[in-house]
Amino acid sequence: MKDARQSEILNIIRSSEVETQEQLLDELKLRGFSATQATISRDIKDLRLVKELTGSGGYRYAQSDRKNASTTDHRLRNILKEGVISVDVAQNIVVVRTMPGLASGVCSALDSMDIAGIVGSLAGDDTGILIMRDSAYAQQFNSEIHKHLH
Repeated sequence: MKDARQSEILNIIRSSEVETQEQLLDELKLRGFSATQATISRDIKDLRLVKELTGSGGYRYAQSDRKNASTTDHRLRNILKEGVISVDVAQNIVVVRTMPGLASGVCSALDSMDIAGIVGSLAGDDTGILIMRDSAYAQQFNSEIHKHLH
């Protein structure tokens, strides 16, 4: 049942712009699936769905661009543990402060991880900036990094 429901969720988000969990629940009910909001929330996490900006300025659920998220999470934790001192956000820019000499390596590693929303990076000696697609991606990435820093 779970696999069939999750497969249908992927079909729904590919074929229509679903912005909320309630809309997703309604679409599932129309297709013969009954589920609770809590179940849908777990499915979204299991499927690693993210909200992306649409052309009309709204948001929709989509599959994450991240390849092999568990490996990415492990690599991100190691990078942060070894060399990052602090992370802050200013609109669509994430500023990463590192130990001296490590900013280039940290930015290069983050670039290679195919993290959703990163357009590119620029690194100095102990400071790197990540240019994000928009401020929502910057805030999301900043929040994710802070979970790993503490």
